[in-house]
Amino acid sequence: MSKTHCVIARARRVRSARGLAAATALLLPCFLPGLSGTPAAAHAVADKPREPSPPARMSAVGGERLGLPGVQIEPRAGAGTPELPDSITSRAWIVADAETGDVLAAKNAHWPLAPASTIKMLFADTLLPKFDKDRVHRVSREELLRVGPGSSMVGLKEGLTYTVDDLWKGVFLRSGNDAVHALAELNGGVDKTVREMNEHARRLGATDTHVVSPDGYDAEGHVSSAYDLTLFARSGMQKPDFRAYAATVRAQFPGDVEKGKDGKKKRGTFEIQNTNRLLTGAPGLEPYEGIAGVKNGYTTNAGSTFTGVAQRGDRVLLVTAMHPEGGGLSVYEETADLLDWGFEAAGKTEPVGELVPPEGAAYGSGKNADDRPGSQAGGADAQPAGPTTPNAARTHGPSDGAGTALMIVVAVLVALGAGAYGVRRRWPLPGVAGLPHPGRGPQGPAVLGGPGNPGALERIVTRPAAPGRPQSAASAPGSGGSAGRTEGAGGAGARAPRNPGTPGAPEDAGNPEDSGEGPATGPVGTEPPAPPAEGAGTP
Repeated sequence: MSKTHCVIARARRVRSARGLAAATALLLPCFLPGLSGTPAAAHAVADKPREPSPPARMSAVGGERLGLPGVQIEPRAGAGTPELPDSITSRAWIVADAETGDVLAAKNAHWPLAPASTIKMLFADTLLPKFDKDRVHRVSREELLRVGPGSSMVGLKEGLTYTVDDLWKGVFLRSGNDAVHALAELNGGVDKTVREMNEHARRLGATDTHVVSPDGYDAEGHVSSAYDLTLFARSGMQKPDFRAYAATVRAQFPGDVEKGKDGKKKRGTFEIQNTNRLLTGAPGLEPYEGIAGVKNGYTTNAGSTFTGVAQRGDRVLLVTAMHPEGGGLSVYEETADLLDWGFEAAGKTEPVGELVPPEGAAYGSGKNADDRPGSQAGGADAQPAGPTTPNAARTHGPSDGAGTALMIVVAVLVALGAGAYGVRRRWPLPGVAGLPHPGRGPQGPAVLGGPGNPGALERIVTRPAAPGRPQSAASAPGSGGSAGRTEGAGGAGARAPRNPGTPGAPEDAGNPEDSGEGPATGPVGTEPPAPPAEGAGTP
């Protein structure tokens, strides 16, 4: 990698580094590549604890190369494929096209690792269609006792009632294990929920995943992989409610019942903010332009984990990163680096595998009819004609979420004649055109369909954009917003103002070990700064 690319790849880490010495340590290898060969460097490497190794042979779902250990990439001859950033330290990662399913590059994609709260994507994809969002649930003591020590919590209170909509906001925004257990109780209990999650994982083709705890709390045998987590995100993003919750920056959450000045009891509220730092930003980290979710996680055993989806132009990419060497914001920085690389490398690499579609999924129309196993142009195995629609429980998003400016695009299959036509095995993802700036406050859900935008899911929405660059809601004329960050070096996009006096402000956002999650037992602003400790698991 050239010095220029090296400096660019490490720029985000320098911005978040504390002090000149830390910044120098990050940049020095770019200019002194031979330093690693010195006796001092060799001694430092020898003293470093030995990292676990991936299995010599892993699952081959999605392609043989995805089952091999190490980095898998296939540059396209003469296309000028960019080099992978040397900043990536994650034990496992994957970069994939969210719509075609092509895997652009991967490392140890099928290595079963502890997933932490990213498994909540599977939890949501399994349970979201089952309950009306207006249904009311009263929290019991037994539900709260099932939450593991040190869990991230939204702050449910015994004996108080919450709507299903409230509980899903607690899951997606605060990664609340208490909200997960409340929804699991609605579903018939933890055991039933875990069984259904494992069954749904198999339907999605996620064979590396074994769920033990629905909230991602560390448990023996509780594993997933970068490949599987990407499948969960891809499936979930087909659902309007999932997309909207994952993109919500902040929302009001029901608090305690208090007596007002008039002597009447009233239910208070407090603000909660999404723990996804590529969505909200953090000191030293700008929101990623075009980001639209999905989920972060952290436990002592899993380290930091993250799956993100973003759009640039007409291309939508999914990236999952698991257990980077650094703490704090490292998983976001590495995800952003991989997204930048993926957008630059798209069209310049040959796929090293594919994201398998779930059982029974329909495919979109396109070219290269026979470029996937089992598809034959004009043959008996061609998919039946018909519309491809998102697998959604309803056609509207959360009722009062913030930052839900996701543009919906419905891909329609065009039947060529009575039956025979070529298909590219494609599972279109509804368009994601970026988000408003987090500091702009709550946004209405009209763009997601419902009374404010009837028929949004039944029509194709065109998204005007400059070549290679989407026009996000944040940068649209008259929006008053500003884009997150520019392509390449990380840009100087605006960041949401952090008001320490605002309930719900992430008090731990400046902590060097901050992964976006941490213990929360009430309104987020009442906690002292602390390292994240979603689960106490065995290191």
